[in-house]
Amino acid sequence: MNTCEKTKISFGTSGWRGIISDDFTSDNVAIVAQAIANYFKRTEDTKKSFVIGYDTRFMSDRFALICANVLKNNGISVLFTERDAPTPVIAFQILKNKAMGSINITASHNPPAYNGIKVNTSYGGPAPAEVTKEIEKEIKRLQDENAVIKYSTDKEGIKTFDAAPAYLKRITELIDFKAIKKSKIKIAMDCLYGTSRGYLDFLLEEAGIKPIVLHDSINPDFGGSSPCPSAECLCELKKTILKNHANIGLATDGDADRFGILDKDGSFMSPNHILPLMFEHLLKTRKQKGGIVRSITTSHLLDAMAEKAGREVYEVPVGFKYVGSALTEKGALMGCEESGGMTIYGHVPEKDGILACLLMTEIAAYNKKPFKVLLSELEKKYGKYFSKRLDIGLKQENKEKLLEDLRNNPMKTFAGVEVSKYEILPGDNFKIELTDGGWAMIRPSGTEPIVRGYIETTVAKKFTAMEKAMRELFV
Repeated sequence: MNTCEKTKISFGTSGWRGIISDDFTSDNVAIVAQAIANYFKRTEDTKKSFVIGYDTRFMSDRFALICANVLKNNGISVLFTERDAPTPVIAFQILKNKAMGSINITASHNPPAYNGIKVNTSYGGPAPAEVTKEIEKEIKRLQDENAVIKYSTDKEGIKTFDAAPAYLKRITELIDFKAIKKSKIKIAMDCLYGTSRGYLDFLLEEAGIKPIVLHDSINPDFGGSSPCPSAECLCELKKTILKNHANIGLATDGDADRFGILDKDGSFMSPNHILPLMFEHLLKTRKQKGGIVRSITTSHLLDAMAEKAGREVYEVPVGFKYVGSALTEKGALMGCEESGGMTIYGHVPEKDGILACLLMTEIAAYNKKPFKVLLSELEKKYGKYFSKRLDIGLKQENKEKLLEDLRNNPMKTFAGVEVSKYEILPGDNFKIELTDGGWAMIRPSGTEPIVRGYIETTVAKKFTAMEKAMRELFV
């Protein structure tokens, strides 16, 4: 028990994140837990339970127990996962137990030095901005009052449970495992030392597919890399695919809410290419009649597909808290974002990398073709879209100067093309629409010290110029 440090604590697109032992300390975790308890006691039925889980990062289980004890001290009953658990599994347990919400100790795909707290509410998805703002106010109030929060890391009076069985059962109802089993497909997969071990591999084995599994042990250093299912972090998976002549490669990030997909030649498939393949497959195989929810940075190829299918497109800001709530409200067939997050109707309104990997396995089983071939067929039907995301690390002063310039000097042209619409969106997000149908976007990450640039066009000869123009902005 210690006096709370007055660190500025704020929630980005996916929770609060910080450096372990720097700003992400036991004392700060305790004050965040107390603020969460204060908010939920004011807004929810306190007879309901609260789900608490954690990932495989350094001290995640300890931080989770601190949260559990703070909530217990506030008279809130806790359901504590008996082992590290994927984010979608924790979200599913909210719905199964009709809980008031969840706390998840995770920094998702971020480097090993980070940890974080994700908060979900009773609908199962990430806490909306209006909720996290209220929690932030509670945090500041407690800090200003020099509040002292009592906490411990023991399990006395805290109910632990196995979160896996109910979730695994639900996934078997959403995926065609008969088709997967019949296909005898060869799969390589990478857990990236994260929480998907015992989930994704287990479900595949239950379907009669024994995947070649990489990094399915606990290593808080994540092998000296980030648990991010990106091309840069999946080099070993690529080698494994080629060496063993696997049909596909599957990967999930640290908390298994994001996916990474490799084709049979070992090439990384961008989420902006994978998501349209998923949407096309769902349109053909699922009975749900809803449209699609996509983040503002996700490929407009989905729009062309939805228009041809007579489905609505619901564009939302970056962050699955917006995707999840819109999916629930609109009854959409699928919700997604270009950073590798998706879910489907009838499942949790939260990113699910395990579901995504299994859906791509189902697609491979149905079609028996490389994903590149399927994408080529899709582009012949709807048109080819060229898109890219650039992640640029900038010093704070350079980042602030860039954002100030973008606020004060709206662009008239971009990459030699006239700007038809220039939007300044909440969170210093800048969307640039071009007269030739292309678009670009600049946004600072809500959880990482980088600025992201997005470009997309259907005009091949414009793509290189757009990438050059984007890079020049960050100089």
